[in-house]
Amino acid sequence: MIFSQFFTKGASMSEISTLSPQLLWQWFDKVCSIPHPSYHENELAEFIVNWAKSKNLFVERDEAGNVLIRKPATAGMENRQTIALQAHLDMVPQANAGTVHDFKKDPIQPYIDGEWVKAKGTTLGADNGIGLASCLAVLDSDDLAHPTIEVLLTMTEEAGMEGAIGLRPNWLTADIMINTDTEENGEIYIGCAGGENVNITLPVFLVPHQQDAALTFTLKGLQGGHSGCDIHTTRANAIKVFARILEEAYNKVEFQISAVQGGSVRNAIPREAHATLIVSAENKEKLTACLTQTAEQLKTELRIAEPNFQFFIEEADVPEQVFDPASTARVIHFINALPNGVVRNSDVVENVVETSLSIGVLSTKESDVKATILARSLIEGGKADIRSKIRSLATLVGAEVDFSGNYPGWEPNPDSKITPLTKAIYDDILGYESQIKVIHAGLECGLINKIYPNMDFVSIGPTILNAHSPDEKVHIPAVETYWKLLTRLLAQAPQK
Repeated sequence: MIFSQFFTKGASMSEISTLSPQLLWQWFDKVCSIPHPSYHENELAEFIVNWAKSKNLFVERDEAGNVLIRKPATAGMENRQTIALQAHLDMVPQANAGTVHDFKKDPIQPYIDGEWVKAKGTTLGADNGIGLASCLAVLDSDDLAHPTIEVLLTMTEEAGMEGAIGLRPNWLTADIMINTDTEENGEIYIGCAGGENVNITLPVFLVPHQQDAALTFTLKGLQGGHSGCDIHTTRANAIKVFARILEEAYNKVEFQISAVQGGSVRNAIPREAHATLIVSAENKEKLTACLTQTAEQLKTELRIAEPNFQFFIEEADVPEQVFDPASTARVIHFINALPNGVVRNSDVVENVVETSLSIGVLSTKESDVKATILARSLIEGGKADIRSKIRSLATLVGAEVDFSGNYPGWEPNPDSKITPLTKAIYDDILGYESQIKVIHAGLECGLINKIYPNMDFVSIGPTILNAHSPDEKVHIPAVETYWKLLTRLLAQAPQK
């Protein structure tokens, strides 16, 4: 295989471009070099469009910005069913504290660490960059047997599946779709949770400060992770830990808040939280001691799940305006009472979460405190239950709540033809039985299936750990296994 000359002239390749399968890794290296966080992936999309044109492939974008590329069948494969490969173009932008990185301008810096590829101080974007690279490698290859191929690359999946929601009907012609967004070697996904965005806005009353001391309280170093795939773990949500510490302190010493914030994206478990607290000079040491006592207690409680738990209490300038006492109390109790984590496990699928929610972002803007939550459920009733609970809490504290971006789950198809074929090939490659599963995360299959109800779906991918966090990494041997599975699936595509 020869990597496309469209962009190699003068290009500087990283060490990952030497890995096997080389064409896939070279494409992933290129994807890393073009900034593509959610809402800012158009440069990458246009690069791919221009590359496809240089290869004389059919390429088109729909009204939502999604990219569709078609490649004719190889010799002898013309009578096989058309297969669509699907990936999303965007990535979750998360950086470690102290890492200076502008995701809209700076490239991701991948590197090899033993059997893993990681990024320097940021998310890697293997979710879904590896899947994206595999789709492009299939299009770029000249030695793979395959039927007619359609590659669908969607926009803004990580921030609400906006590309899939706006996907043009009657555009794709494929009989089968292989989604490339699964993150565990040896597993085949045939269903996923649906989701919904929840935004709660709590108004606060600002008053001139009447205290003469201020402290900043910062919590950081938590693992974070994917708010769907990791929600069942014991990983802590920084916003919820933070709220407990503030509530404990508030019961012992009087203080006011001027700002509170935590997390950065709705679909990642928050790793950090921060607040500025206003207190009288005579109570400053007492407040410091109360915060420290609870934080140290939680640090001990979470020592296994969160070994890098850190907190900092520092003196700060007193701001001109602060939350009044009633608003301070309401904000603390509101955040502390917000439900978070697993709500219910599935009765139908063993060892799978049915319904969950994760508080992803907490922010203060002028006279409002806003919480952004992502609710997930395998069933519509689960999302309805969360809506009911959130509405009740919002009513009690005088907050406004907005629900948006509701997307359906992907229900398993008992008549699927691609699932048993995938399993047979996978079992042969692995030398042991692959697992057919349903995932508690949002895959675009449910939305696409709603628009293309006659299409047969399956989702596969290599092992990716700690997605949506700067600890994200992809397993190099698993990528090679995934590539073998994908290319053999294409070579053995069912007859029309």
